[in-house]
Amino acid sequence: MKAGKSLGEILHGEVTEFDLKMALREYGFRVPRGLLIDAVPASIPINFPVVLKVSDPRILHKSELGGVSIGIGSHEALDAELSRMRKAFPGSHFLIEEMVTGGVEMIVGVSRNRDFGLSIMVGLGGIFTELYGDAAFRLLPIERQDAIDMIEGTTLGKFVEGFRGKFIDRESLVKFLLKVSGFAEECRDIIDQMDMNPVMASGKEITILDAKLIKINGTT
Repeated sequence: MKAGKSLGEILHGEVTEFDLKMALREYGFRVPRGLLIDAVPASIPINFPVVLKVSDPRILHKSELGGVSIGIGSHEALDAELSRMRKAFPGSHFLIEEMVTGGVEMIVGVSRNRDFGLSIMVGLGGIFTELYGDAAFRLLPIERQDAIDMIEGTTLGKFVEGFRGKFIDRESLVKFLLKVSGFAEECRDIIDQMDMNPVMASGKEITILDAKLIKINGTT
């Protein structure tokens, strides 16, 4: 974290995906390199292919509304895709990010229960979330053994041993879950729900590709 600036201050007001990722990066998480834009600049400091997303606190389900385009391979294609999105989402900002592939997609979430407080969940992400439906839950805060038990209690446990050429470093994943717990505890007075899906894990590298936050007062 930057000296003198709390997570509450960073996440003040309406929170876009870009805002949340900046807060997560400040906390020490890995997120894709990104650039918030209204128009395509003459050059971008990110190698192609890239991902283009609408970045608007009013739009939580971007993919379903056509607000995400992946695998954009050139400046010309990016310009054309941005033109399309600007027509579909007038008044919105847009996020260009590096495209991260090749790992295991996970879902990690934090949610609030009126009786029990905050809990954390983890499981396979992307298209496998609904296909397998195996996720582990624990009340926050969690400790190291909780994180290990969550991993071993889901299909993710197969990947820490290596499965079909994909591998997740167990210790890195344990530390990641503990860090999510710490982040959520610091934001306990803010978070009603936080979803990170997908989170891409490959070896020791764990990158949050998409994230959204719903605050206790119902705002993003």
